[in-house]
Amino acid sequence: MQTVAAAITMVRDDVFFLKAWLRHYGRLLGRENCYVINHGRGAEVAELAEGCNVIGIPGDPHPNFDMKRWRLLNGHVNGLRSYYRHVIVGDVDELVVLDPAAGNLLDFLAQQPLRRVLTPVGLELIHRPDCESLDVGECLLGPRRFLRHAPHYSKPCVLSLGTKIARGGHFSQASKLNTPEPLYLIHLKYCDYTQYVAAMDRRNRVTQELGVGVKQAAIGQHWFAEARGEDSATFAAFAALPLAEAFDFSKVRRRMHRSWKPRGETGYWQFDRPEADRQYVLPDRFFGLV
Repeated sequence: MQTVAAAITMVRDDVFFLKAWLRHYGRLLGRENCYVINHGRGAEVAELAEGCNVIGIPGDPHPNFDMKRWRLLNGHVNGLRSYYRHVIVGDVDELVVLDPAAGNLLDFLAQQPLRRVLTPVGLELIHRPDCESLDVGECLLGPRRFLRHAPHYSKPCVLSLGTKIARGGHFSQASKLNTPEPLYLIHLKYCDYTQYVAAMDRRNRVTQELGVGVKQAAIGQHWFAEARGEDSATFAAFAALPLAEAFDFSKVRRRMHRSWKPRGETGYWQFDRPEADRQYVLPDRFFGLV
């Protein structure tokens, strides 16, 4: 049994993303090293995650849902670090991937020094309905081949150091920034129009049950119907993003390091996160990886 790396996430009903998460980490790490917190004890989640370590918890809606979630994830990550060299933590629609030109993720992590936090460059896999099929199927990379740089998802999510991660997973209290060149975090939220609509409908129902507004809840603004916007317009806008000439993020990493600084008096650290201004074409070597 390998003890190089484990992966942990929390999920409630998002079975499309859970299937991708399980395929990715189950294949790379082994299901026995995958930890799925089943928020609401959903039967389908438990069935899909068979062979993983499934932890069922109550699913009552709560305005401080995200704070509670990351308090729980922080505790589990710090516990699992006693048994694994590295722990990968994040939302179920986020996958840490290694450029295939650099080998496979497990071997890569086995060679990384301990007592550090790794921050992959964040990329959003985007569905271009103007030139891609409507139904993506199970294989995502290949049928979907456009991405946009997403600084908000360059998260400190691979840990071999005892530290605290902020709500949402966007910041940590580790003062050293490590951005390995071949490491990426791929965010799947926009990878399929049909699945996006279904997921947003579920999130809007959750916040509607809470009966509070954006300012009264410690939940991402995107969970609220009033902040959603028009779905078709959101996806149509992807086609207008300028196309980058090369799949190269060396300048992005340098900019992250140049702007690295304390996040006020919070104890967390951050880099500047400019808005995405271009899209990229995924190299063929990534096809089939997820």
